[in-house]
Amino acid sequence: MAHITRALAGACAVTALSVPALAETLTIATVNNGDMIRMQRMTAPFTEANPDIELDWVTLEENILRERVTTDIATRGGQYDVLTIGNYEVPIWANQDWLLPLSDLPDYDSEDLLPPVRDALSVDGTLYAVPFYAESAMVMYRTDLAEAAGVTISDSPTWAEIRAAAEAMTNKDEEVYGICLRGKPGWGENMAFLTAMANSYGARWFDPDWQPQFDSEEWNATLTDYLDMMTSYGPPGASSNGFNENLSLFQQGKCGIWIDATIAASFVTDPENSTVADSVGFAQFPNKEGVDNHGNWLWSWSLAIPATSDAPEAAKTFVAWATSKAYTEAVAEADGWRNAPAGTRASLYENAEYQEAAPFAEMTLNAIESANTQKASVQDIPYTGGQFVAIPEFQGIGTSVGQQFSAALAGQMSAEDALAGAQSNVTREMTRAGYISR
Repeated sequence: MAHITRALAGACAVTALSVPALAETLTIATVNNGDMIRMQRMTAPFTEANPDIELDWVTLEENILRERVTTDIATRGGQYDVLTIGNYEVPIWANQDWLLPLSDLPDYDSEDLLPPVRDALSVDGTLYAVPFYAESAMVMYRTDLAEAAGVTISDSPTWAEIRAAAEAMTNKDEEVYGICLRGKPGWGENMAFLTAMANSYGARWFDPDWQPQFDSEEWNATLTDYLDMMTSYGPPGASSNGFNENLSLFQQGKCGIWIDATIAASFVTDPENSTVADSVGFAQFPNKEGVDNHGNWLWSWSLAIPATSDAPEAAKTFVAWATSKAYTEAVAEADGWRNAPAGTRASLYENAEYQEAAPFAEMTLNAIESANTQKASVQDIPYTGGQFVAIPEFQGIGTSVGQQFSAALAGQMSAEDALAGAQSNVTREMTRAGYISR
């Protein structure tokens, strides 16, 4: 019997050796924008090189993604192995020990990352997320419409210049709207844009004592001008339009001016998807005359690994690949250099092929490098952040204010009522959170 037992054992051992190890499945939560969808399409080389790693994608609209990953990581739910998050979440979550450090990624050139982007994703010099792409904000406009209307948009425009151009370009009979701006409520949707616009008007969210400032002249001018431009020259239903909706409108030739993330430049100049690809000009984010602040923001959609992942090494292998120079080159080979993930690596902006293919490259780099996230307002402030306030409470208060302002855009309340509601709600929440003494 012993030899039979040994023979069976040997057979089992041979069988075990012939069966590959069970693959680890990475559940990846990501946003439904063009670059991240392209990443899903580009993963065949990764899975071929790593047959022991399977990828399960959860692709969500921006507001929903933020809600779900925040809930999961705060409750230690462990639903995801890779998170798509931004430089707002990274320092807050890293300080809670919710994210794994990423300074030991295999074959990863972190020194090639643009310093503002690398610093925004680091805590005490340690990376806690790696950027898939990074962005600031700028003006994109139809050069053909501007020429036909007899208007010029300078490289560094004022809001008065933008308003005049939007008026001249509007032709509602032909469904061409002079300006398209975010209206969909959310701290990272309409409030990303409106906070940047407010900064360019000299406004601020809080004074040094954390008192909300929505009752200021600067915020009143910001919201009043925004609503006036959008109701006079913007598309119908604008209170439901975020980044993706405005991108579609611009690509269809329905917007004269769109002011949004620099990452959109590759999409509006893509001849396969944009009907106006050959007629797009670029300019800096506007400022209000007399205010030395163009309101540039800094954002990166980045990949991070929650501390609850049960496949951390596989996750590190994936995020290193997806944000590598090799991935950028693969995108360039498949879709052209214009579509390479922008805003993250110095080597991209030193690449002559990219510079030739991407007429927006220099302006994008300048916008990113000039974004001042340490002091976003010309007034004294107690917070950091560009188009957001870098405190945990901002997700809640930012969305609350965004709902007020979106309702005003939809005609449900006046600018004065929206600002009064924002002042009251934010004061209450900041008092409850202990920033303001009772």
